[in-house]
Amino acid sequence: MESQVKPELLIVDDDPLISDTLNFVLSRDFNVYVAESRTQVKSLLRQLDNPPQLALIDLGLPPTPHRPDEGFKLINELIAYSPSIKIMVLSGQNEETNARHARTLGAIEFIAKPCEPEKIKELLQKALQIRDAELSAQAGGGAGLIGKSLPIEKLRQQIIQYANAPFPVLIEGESGSGKELIASALHNQSNRAAKPFLALNCAAISPNLVEPTLFGYSKGAFTGATTSRAGYFEDARDSTLFLDEIGELPLELQAKLLRVLENGEYQRVGETQSRVSNARVIAATNRDMRQEIRNGRFRADLYHRLSVFTIDVPPLRDLGDDKRLLLDHFRDFYSRQAAVKPFEFDGKALELWLDYSFPGNVRELRNIVIRLTTKHAGQSVNAEQLQVELDMESMEIDLPGLPVGQDFKSILEAAKKHLQLQKNFNLDLTVQQWEKGYVEAALMITQGNLSQAAKLLGIHRTTLYSRMQNYGTADEQRPDSE
Repeated sequence: MESQVKPELLIVDDDPLISDTLNFVLSRDFNVYVAESRTQVKSLLRQLDNPPQLALIDLGLPPTPHRPDEGFKLINELIAYSPSIKIMVLSGQNEETNARHARTLGAIEFIAKPCEPEKIKELLQKALQIRDAELSAQAGGGAGLIGKSLPIEKLRQQIIQYANAPFPVLIEGESGSGKELIASALHNQSNRAAKPFLALNCAAISPNLVEPTLFGYSKGAFTGATTSRAGYFEDARDSTLFLDEIGELPLELQAKLLRVLENGEYQRVGETQSRVSNARVIAATNRDMRQEIRNGRFRADLYHRLSVFTIDVPPLRDLGDDKRLLLDHFRDFYSRQAAVKPFEFDGKALELWLDYSFPGNVRELRNIVIRLTTKHAGQSVNAEQLQVELDMESMEIDLPGLPVGQDFKSILEAAKKHLQLQKNFNLDLTVQQWEKGYVEAALMITQGNLSQAAKLLGIHRTTLYSRMQNYGTADEQRPDSE
């Protein structure tokens, strides 16, 4: 009898007792990989042919095991590496704010330690079923763009307008906003639709493998190149090549990509002869590419070549009543997938849903619907039950700028809304978060120059450093750095 291939699971925990125990129990049903830090995860993923379908991670990881920062960063990196991965957080840092923020970033569930391994296995298997159902729906064409708002209608028009053009398209938008869906729609509505849609995540491969992956290589070109192999540009000839996370492309490769975009020419690694590809390139990023150019991390000429057509994917907070349409779509899909009755919202819960800003965009909305379907199938969900699932601490307050003379009434209205929506509001914490945000923004703008950042903020340099010490970020900046 042929054995069934086990799904692959990544476990990230710096406590060997926990990781070894979970590895022992879960390895019967999963092909398990274990790491204890973000650095180890990066090294491990570069050795794998395909990313794991599932991840079970701790938030408190080295070098700051008593804070959730490393775990939050790892969630972002894993989703950038593989958007379809299902992440569960298993953490002793089970403060509700951490749980909510982890889910906002893209984790499908938060499990507080201690938890029985059998329960974890059950949750992982359910997550795998959800992932398989999503991929199956995507393979069948999915539901396309959902929404009736003006920004969504503009997107539809842009897709129709740009679909058949041979020129590159740059898709910009926040994480979780659905950039890959736009790229797929551009291909499916083009005259290349009958050919394969090839996608490469530039954040998902080691920098030294980007060139052979894109352009191919000849036998003996480097250690391990035992045969010649075509790259993505060769495989995507006459079709569409989607380069996701284009901002991660190493600088030395950007010139070679520019050459392909300009005249279609490229060379396999280890060859001198030129080849030609007429692949239509679509790129996507959640970075501010103009800032990347100013910081010297991205070539201006490549940016201008990629952005012949530009599509800005709007954040979910700007889509108004489309939040209700997306709720209906995902609720119906996941209730059918789980073979349960859909949940409903009462009036106040629906109002809360429409007021929430969804900082994690459509990905966050989808994961909230998954959890509500699991917890409240066939039931009416009230505002208090819904609020447990929302990351109100990360919710953006639409405040205007704060210099003297601004419209205080607008600030007052935003503050009232925030107080009404957020449970257990803490003024000191909120003020500290806003202050930290402005400090870090000033340091980013001035590339870490404390004197310039202090001047930008209108405070003395020693005051800035003192506040940085309060946030725990002063160690990253020397007090005399200029």
